[in-house]
Amino acid sequence: MNLIEQRKLLAYAVKWLALATLVAVLAGSASALFLLMLDWATVTRESHRWLLWLLPVAGFVVGWVYLQVGQGVEGGNNLLIDEIHDPKQTVPLRMAPLILLSTVISHLFGASVGREGTAVQMGGALADQVTRWCRLDQADRRILLMAGISAGFASVFGTPLAGAVFGIEVLILKRMPNAALWPCFVAAMVADHVTMLWGIQHTHYTAGAIPSISLWNLCAMAMAGIAFGLVGMVFSKSNHALADIMKQHIPYAPYRPLIGGTVLAVVIWFTGAWRYAGLGLPAVLESLSQPVPIWDFAAKLALTVASLGSGFKGGEVTPLFFIGSTLGNALAPLLQMPLGLLAAVGFVAVFAGAANTPLACTIMAMELFGAPIGVYAALACMVSYLCSGHTGIYKAQRTVRVKHKA
Repeated sequence: MNLIEQRKLLAYAVKWLALATLVAVLAGSASALFLLMLDWATVTRESHRWLLWLLPVAGFVVGWVYLQVGQGVEGGNNLLIDEIHDPKQTVPLRMAPLILLSTVISHLFGASVGREGTAVQMGGALADQVTRWCRLDQADRRILLMAGISAGFASVFGTPLAGAVFGIEVLILKRMPNAALWPCFVAAMVADHVTMLWGIQHTHYTAGAIPSISLWNLCAMAMAGIAFGLVGMVFSKSNHALADIMKQHIPYAPYRPLIGGTVLAVVIWFTGAWRYAGLGLPAVLESLSQPVPIWDFAAKLALTVASLGSGFKGGEVTPLFFIGSTLGNALAPLLQMPLGLLAAVGFVAVFAGAANTPLACTIMAMELFGAPIGVYAALACMVSYLCSGHTGIYKAQRTVRVKHKA
């Protein structure tokens, strides 16, 4: 490599270090604000459970606001993915405050939704403002949008390495674009650090002792991976199907969360299903250390599909963590595997199948539960990915190659 090439590489590294750091500061700060508001909403809901009866009204209000001023950003994560593939116009800045407030409202009144979608959308929307300020071309804009996705994901979960990979892997089912690796890595690392500088403490997870690798343990993990992938497929297909049915039969958008919120409020109140409202993190932590009801994963899946499919805003990932960890908890006795290990692997593997991101999920498992879980997580995530079909929670994801030939 000659001196001219070295200078070009140095200029490239410095350029993207600066741009990705700027995006990371914006996305990390937005995630910190979001997580603080989310904690407040959760505590308030748990101490004033009567707020659940206002869920239909809250859903109607959010639906009406999106109908009036949010139609250009209602696509959410899919809009960001589409803009990376086929750039058309700058993602409106209003996406960030709209998704922030609407997700907090969903959690405040008891909808079963997550948080990743909010952080990713805020990161993407803020990153696209940087592309406009700096007048970047379309190729650089694609990379910066990926960096914004990585920054949002990493900062909301405290998993910078998984966030860096997720921002690229989620886009398309083929080889990763190498040009985005450095910007996504910088954005994820810095955004995670920025969030911590704001005083945010992420949930600490533990899987307990990890057993040594044996033939039976690997076979059991592969069998569990099949179950994780099938449940991930059921989740994504059910979510899309319900959303399509609601749109077909209820043309006026604000009525969808009004009706869905009424059903959710009645079900949660009269069945006592409070553990499935909001994020459900206490149940996730419980599943890593002790047996939980075997129907937990199905109940959370049903309530989350009802929430998202009827139009409530939020993410899919944290509910998928709940579904995966409780499913792993239920499968552990059947497969004669340690409860904590299978719950921890299910935590990431159902997400891997539903989002088509096995590599990012394997890395996430090692970041959250420690490196020794890596082999088990990689096996389960890959099997889950192969068994989850060619659709996923993100409709805009491009499938260039089939996962396997029948």
